[in-house]
Amino acid sequence: MKPRVITDGVLALGAIDWDRRLFDSLIPLPDGTSYNAYLVRGSEKTALLDTVDPTKREELMSQLAGVERVDFVVSHHAEQDHSGAIPDVLAKYPQSKVVASTKAKGMLLDLLDVPEERIVAVEDGGELSLGDKTLRFVYMPWVHWPETMVTYFPQDRILFTCDLFGSHLATSDLYADEERVYEPAKRYYAEIMMPFRRAITKHLEKVRQIDPAVIAPSHGPVYRRPAFIIDAYDRWVSAPPRNRVFLPYITMHGSTGRMVEHFVGALMERGVEVEQFNLADADIGKLAISLVDAATVVVGTPTVLGGPHPSVLNAAHLAAALNPKLRFATVIGSYGWGGKAAEQIAAVIERADIEVLAPVLCKGVPREADFAALESLARTIADKHREMGFV
Repeated sequence: MKPRVITDGVLALGAIDWDRRLFDSLIPLPDGTSYNAYLVRGSEKTALLDTVDPTKREELMSQLAGVERVDFVVSHHAEQDHSGAIPDVLAKYPQSKVVASTKAKGMLLDLLDVPEERIVAVEDGGELSLGDKTLRFVYMPWVHWPETMVTYFPQDRILFTCDLFGSHLATSDLYADEERVYEPAKRYYAEIMMPFRRAITKHLEKVRQIDPAVIAPSHGPVYRRPAFIIDAYDRWVSAPPRNRVFLPYITMHGSTGRMVEHFVGALMERGVEVEQFNLADADIGKLAISLVDAATVVVGTPTVLGGPHPSVLNAAHLAAALNPKLRFATVIGSYGWGGKAAEQIAAVIERADIEVLAPVLCKGVPREADFAALESLARTIADKHREMGFV
């Protein structure tokens, strides 16, 4: 990829990773991703904002082949997909310094073994002059690591946000096609940012006060209409959950599957949206997206060796770890001779702002009384959603 012009003196560098399908050995990447770096040339100094994943270092270095001088390497975030090529850049430009937050300094020393004398720690609100251009640094901790900061370039009103507002999307488009980027951006928020939504709420206000004309993240395309992604984050972070049930399940001999089928129909009859996921082949990214707006999680599980099916337990851990806006939770399922499936699931999901509803468990195949209990549970959920004003 050749460097591309954003404005006079600001170039988009980095790499498009079309073929990557897994991030952190955990997160599926159905659309690939990109590692964006940006070069800002002033009348006196030049700064490189972020680098790339180590697997793409050669591509970044080829883009820098004609750049005679880089005075500063801004590290917004110490994670290696952004900082991994910093040692290569420092080796090419012996006079360059790494600019990072005070907390990031120690992390760069630990993760990359960058020489301490080559790191300049900047305070929140600090500025760096490049001559006729200025870079202003704004701390945004816990987006999604504690050391994260962003950079504002006031002359052209560009906000470089690193992971914030990013999307795992490999695309040749420099600028965001809003219709295309919406789901990858929501997936990215759900998988990576949602656990930190309370911190992000405060940072969104900082971004609105800055009022950028362009938002340039370090994954995915650049936003020429910042309101699109800022407003989307505002909804994902702060809007009340929807009248929706998130229902991950697995069935071994059909009993739990029959319960899920009946229960979904009962919810639909009462006007409740349902997103049902068979965990035998579910994409965890799709599960995460569904959790962004759901008001209730209902976990469907058979009992295995006295507890929930391991795939279901993993889904419960996901729902707990991502910290969505859930208000209610419960369990449905079948058992053979006993066990603690419901109690174990509830212990994983339960938190102060979630009401755990009575489970519906049947012995063996579901019978008339079990289906009646599922109808009652569906009625309870619909009533609670209505009382909370979820739409």
